[in-house]
This record gives sequence, C-alpha cells and structure tokens, in this order.
Amino acid sequence: MALLNTDGAWIAIGISVLFIVAGLVLHRVFINILKKGAQEPTQHD
Repeated sequence: MALLNTDGAWIAIGISVLFIVAGLVLHRVFINILKKGAQEPTQHD
C-alpha cells in the first residue's frame, strides 16, 4: 500500500478520525441534554 506511505494520507486519516471522535462526543452530549429535558429557568428578584 504505497498510498499510506505519504504524509498527506496520514494527515487526512488523522483529521477524519478527529472529526469522527468529535461527532461521537457531541452526539453523547446532545443525547444527555435531551434526556434531561428542559428545566424551568429560575427567576431572580
């Protein structure tokens, strides 16, 4: 696999993995927010 011996290929793979990990983290955060539901805002006098 001569394609994986280039620097550009490893940069592209690294960026792709970074976006996948970021997507999974954001997915978990959004799911946790949606499961908790909207909370009533507290009113300060």
